[in-house]
Amino acid sequence: MMHTDVVIVGAGPAGLCLANALSGAGLSVVLVEQQSDDALRGPAFDGREIALTQKSVAYLKTLGVWERIDAHAKSQLSDARILNGSSPFALKIGHALSGHAELGWLVSNHLIRRAAFGAVESLAASGAAVRVMASERVIDVDTDACGARVRLESGKTLAARMIVAADSRFSATRRMMGIAADMHDFGKSMLVCSMTHDAPHEHTAWEWFGHGQTLALLPMNPDPETGACRSSVVVTLEARDIDRLSGLDADAFNREIERRFERRLGAMALQTTRHVYPLVSVYPTRFVAKRFATVGDAAVGMHPVTAHGFNFGLDGIETLSRAMRDAHTAGLDIAGDALLARYEQKHRQATRPLYMVTRFITEVYTRDSLPARIARDAMLRVGERLTPFKRAVAMSLAGQ
Repeated sequence: MMHTDVVIVGAGPAGLCLANALSGAGLSVVLVEQQSDDALRGPAFDGREIALTQKSVAYLKTLGVWERIDAHAKSQLSDARILNGSSPFALKIGHALSGHAELGWLVSNHLIRRAAFGAVESLAASGAAVRVMASERVIDVDTDACGARVRLESGKTLAARMIVAADSRFSATRRMMGIAADMHDFGKSMLVCSMTHDAPHEHTAWEWFGHGQTLALLPMNPDPETGACRSSVVVTLEARDIDRLSGLDADAFNREIERRFERRLGAMALQTTRHVYPLVSVYPTRFVAKRFATVGDAAVGMHPVTAHGFNFGLDGIETLSRAMRDAHTAGLDIAGDALLARYEQKHRQATRPLYMVTRFITEVYTRDSLPARIARDAMLRVGERLTPFKRAVAMSLAGQ
């Protein structure tokens, strides 16, 4: 039996960042991950571009992750526009309202994963007590007042003081601990890919609530080979329509995306593979149990419309790791009931309001009835005139 202070299930960006934060305090950490070492060291492009707030970027810098990402791969997110249907009118959220030179930064998910894994490997090479057990699957967990145990499919058992689930919004580890979750299936899927286009994006993100579809445009740096304008494109439709769209050849796909964007970006060309994800938001009834906690999407699985998913994950990781580090320094239990209760309360207060607002936005802004379209247009026009409202949105997007 292997003994360690903390077992983290899941070596995605959330699990890796938590391991980084805890090992720096002298705690021993084991990460258990189903993927192979090669997949962790060189993760494949998965289509997802992550909008990072100013607060998240600052935290990734403290973890030594930010500088491991190539500078050209970090795209400035200057402003945001919210559009409704075919109207040329847009609610504009400018970066100046946030007090920063930009609202945040856009980085590919697989590059964050690679950088986070590199940071953990660097810690291990320098002598930190952090280990990644790749190609391993957890089949059972149990905890009590004295400790925690994790059993692996390979037959190994890990004994720890604390278990943390960081294994996706559909966390099997969370279920093993008997924690239920509110899962809301929106009945739609989103297709994500990168495309070049003729018209400049001016580093502005679009959220476009169209008729029968939702579109998003996330501004990326110019194509490194051609210098063409480039963006991450997100199309949300019913699953059968997404399946048809993802099956089109490249030329037909380009023409259809141009049509869906009403040719506001001019000619568009697919640059990457296409990836499809079901839209399901998840909020557990509890974030913690005896000697157990959830982080990242295992704690809160957000709808991407407000771009707060990974940012909430980092916020929770910072809160939990700080509490555990302080307890370790003081010679206290790093998995005490009171410590975990405080983490749950703080993370719930930080996430629940926006989780519910996001549910409301997606319900109201994706209805296609004529009254709903009129109401959306009216709300956007009123919002454009309310500077305090726009400032609040800008500060939220910046992570303040």
